[in-house]
Amino acid sequence: MPPRQKPPESPTEPERPVESFAPYEPDAPPPGLVPLVGDEVSERWRTVDRSAHAPRLVAVPGGEGEEWTAAALVTARPNTAYLKIVDAVGDVRAAVEAVVTLAGRRGLAQVKWEGWTARAEDVAATGFTVLKPPLTQSEGAAGPAAGYVRWLREGVTTTPPYYGQTTHFTCGAVTALVAQAHAGTLEWEALDRQAELTLWRDATNFPACEPVGLGVAVHRAWPSSPVKVHLDAEQPVLLDHYPENDREWRALLQGASRKDAERTGVPIDPHRLSLSAVRESIGRREHVLLLLSLAEMQGFDVPHWVLCHGVVPGAIVIEDPWTNATTGDTWVDAHLLPVPDSSLDMMSVLSPEGFRGAVTIGRPQERDATPRS
Repeated sequence: MPPRQKPPESPTEPERPVESFAPYEPDAPPPGLVPLVGDEVSERWRTVDRSAHAPRLVAVPGGEGEEWTAAALVTARPNTAYLKIVDAVGDVRAAVEAVVTLAGRRGLAQVKWEGWTARAEDVAATGFTVLKPPLTQSEGAAGPAAGYVRWLREGVTTTPPYYGQTTHFTCGAVTALVAQAHAGTLEWEALDRQAELTLWRDATNFPACEPVGLGVAVHRAWPSSPVKVHLDAEQPVLLDHYPENDREWRALLQGASRKDAERTGVPIDPHRLSLSAVRESIGRREHVLLLLSLAEMQGFDVPHWVLCHGVVPGAIVIEDPWTNATTGDTWVDAHLLPVPDSSLDMMSVLSPEGFRGAVTIGRPQERDATPRS
């Protein structure tokens, strides 16, 4: 019997060449870009210093490879797993597909698209879905009215509301409120500045929210939601940058929070919460409020609370209530933000104490009212 013949392979279409320029220099744009970019887009690209987010041009050459038929400006926060299209110009669909191809080659979890100039028909044709508009934007932010996302990895099934903190210090309160809105414990309409400041006032260690105080405040506001604090440090935390006199009274307040936790039955786990445990919590439809430093994503070492609420292969999906408008960072970056496990592991060990702080909120046993004042 003659050996089985291998069926002939179907001819494949040659891949359209994609050319990437990095970094994008707004004062010296490549010649191929100039005919594609109008005044509005040019102004947006030039007036913000995006260098901290590695701006790149993804270009689609014409048939001869000399002229460009399309281009997109893309950026991303460092140590994350996505690319963001600021604008696509020329043959918009070709530009967007080129970005998606590039993101896939890099093994990224998603591509986002700011809605400054995007048309609904182009969004639908390129496989993107509409993000719900933010309830608020961070103080000083001026992001687009619309945004879009295309996932390249499976895993995320539900989307919380995006709420940008309205002060520089209410991140902890906002992450808790968004978690409860996502869980259905709090109506989205009740997620407002009054609720934000009310919960912050109950949780604050002036002005920051440390893990135990935040956990106790969440328990007070929603007593039917199981709460656990994770803190692998016995001493007071987040005080190293204060003068000695200011450390002393803040330490007393943290001690009072620990007594409140004991009195109200809020458990404090003294072991470091692992990233695998974060994934397991999310798998149980719990929410994890995680304290991290912004040094790796934004360039300055400031403690900051984010909400971990979804998982995809290799990355945990967070909501970050703060955006850095000076770098072109918008709510589109901060919403449904995939961060590789290794990066999140590094960001969430805070120096100089070397601790990790988190609050897990379980599924509510019954419906609570809005946060108590």
